Amino acid sequence: MAAGHTRATSNRTYLALLRGINVGGRNRLPMAALTDLFAEAGCRRIRTYIQSGNVVFDAPGSVANTVASRVSSRLAEQLGLEVPMVTRTASEMEQIVASNPFVEPDADLTVLHTGFCLHPPKPARLADLDPDRSPPDNCVAHGGELYLRCPNGIARSKFTSTYLDRTLGTTVTIRNWRTTLALLDLIRA
Repeated sequence: MAAGHTRATSNRTYLALLRGINVGGRNRLPMAALTDLFAEAGCRRIRTYIQSGNVVFDAPGSVANTVASRVSSRLAEQLGLEVPMVTRTASEMEQIVASNPFVEPDADLTVLHTGFCLHPPKPARLADLDPDRSPPDNCVAHGGELYLRCPNGIARSKFTSTYLDRTLGTTVTIRNWRTTLALLDLIRA
């Protein structure tokens, strides 16, 4: 490569899901401040969806690999917030949406949710999930995601983030199916 020339780095689209932002009056964080933190970390074309820590951004892989730790560190330094963050690529989100076992003709999509795991749960941990914990709810694992069907609402389900974190040995952040689909649309835009 000739002196003075740099190799172009291709940007890809990613999704970051922050857990516990602006929920129930806790962990208040304006989306403009969150956008600034992602820009400071080297991300571009940053878009947020609703006020609960959903961020779509473009970045080279080297930036995307460090964005969760960089943004989380800045949130702790600047605001005193300890916020877990899960990231997914655009292609992973396509697969996540395509893999939901509860999406069928005539399915009530309002009762469906996606649990995004920081690390794919180990098979031994998945075996510890109690299918009878919260009837009539269903929880199915696929890769690094959990698919939940909660006919009485997620607020009444005993498949809480706390239970899932403890049982699976990883951080899980949950989004309703409408939000999951909206995030995929935002990634595609």
